[in-house]
Amino acid sequence: MKYSIYAKRLIAILFTIFFLLYIAYKPYHGVMEFKGVVKSLFLLYFFIISQTLGIIHEGGHGVCYILNCPQFITALNGTIFQWGIPLLVGLYYKKRANYIAYYISLFILAISIDYTSWYISTANEGLYLPASKSFLGVDGYHDFNYILSRIGLLNYYEIISIVVKIGSIALMLYSYFMLMLNSLLFKE
Repeated sequence: MKYSIYAKRLIAILFTIFFLLYIAYKPYHGVMEFKGVVKSLFLLYFFIISQTLGIIHEGGHGVCYILNCPQFITALNGTIFQWGIPLLVGLYYKKRANYIAYYISLFILAISIDYTSWYISTANEGLYLPASKSFLGVDGYHDFNYILSRIGLLNYYEIISIVVKIGSIALMLYSYFMLMLNSLLFKE
């Protein structure tokens, strides 16, 4: 898909603002106050992304409920869907040579991986996640407490969380810089 140079520059500016706000405000670290128009718009946009990824995550579990998967696969399938859908959307756009949409999809995947890193960092809090930390707003089953316990790695949850976090940061930076290159340097 071809974008005008003005559309590319606008995408670059908006994406840079989102990227900087994302670094400044990690919305999943607790309740945040809405102060200022820019922060409010960012939090609204992030809310939409995180809720969409949360719905996809729960949909991954739902598929396993329908197909009667083993408990381990059911627990893992939420994250597989949560990472797989943005990746598949990105690959769809890459195949069609729409690199701006491809890199935006990879950035959304990086946000999802970053959120998963935070989720893994809470795995030591028990098998049941309190409603205050649950996507659904009710006490729920903690996927990573179960997964890491089953494979004998619960004691290493902090290291695993850090490794996942590093992966998310690397993908976020890669997708951001590639988007900037495609938005600002290439005329077509």
